[in-house]
Amino acid sequence: MSELFVLATVFAVFIPALMLPGPDFVAVVRSSMTHGTRAGLLTTVGVSAGLCLYATLSILGLSALLIEYQWLTWLVRILGGGYLIYLGIKLLRSRPEPIDLGTVASPTKGRSLTFGFLVTLTNPKAIVLFASVFATAITPATPGWVMVAMIGLVTTSSLVWYTLVSVLMSAPPVMRRMQNAKHRIEKAAGICFIGLGGKVIADARTPLPG
Repeated sequence: MSELFVLATVFAVFIPALMLPGPDFVAVVRSSMTHGTRAGLLTTVGVSAGLCLYATLSILGLSALLIEYQWLTWLVRILGGGYLIYLGIKLLRSRPEPIDLGTVASPTKGRSLTFGFLVTLTNPKAIVLFASVFATAITPATPGWVMVAMIGLVTTSSLVWYTLVSVLMSAPPVMRRMQNAKHRIEKAAGICFIGLGGKVIADARTPLPG
């Protein structure tokens, strides 16, 4: 599997997951609505820093484990693929619900960057999702530049998406459109998760270069 295809496969899952309205999304919108666009942008930087940290820890942790214990490659891929399928089924079975902006407290004025960082770090699903997604790509033979590219793309994607959220989606008309699109995004993400999870499990039996 070429490195570019690996990157494309990983981000076919990561991008829909990023767009799903969760704690990070709510944090950015709350900051923008409470203290203005500048606060929303600072929260965006904080959220992106948190996601960058999680991505780095997941990739380096998986890489170190698989190099030290190569037999774990099979187990990590089975567990990661299984978790993606579980998430996908859960998203496909979900019912349309409004985006609840009350799930995250408003930031203290002047603390927007720290607020975004802490919201991301206290989201326990983030590290599990990262580990599952990167389990599809990390092997003992994964080049270092691919891992660096993954971290860079995670951070850049987060900055771009949440900047758009901060600037545009705190406006009531845009929020209403996002409410309508939320369920479609969940369905698309569910299909991506199930498809990639199934492929990961199917490929887990294929010997990997080490």
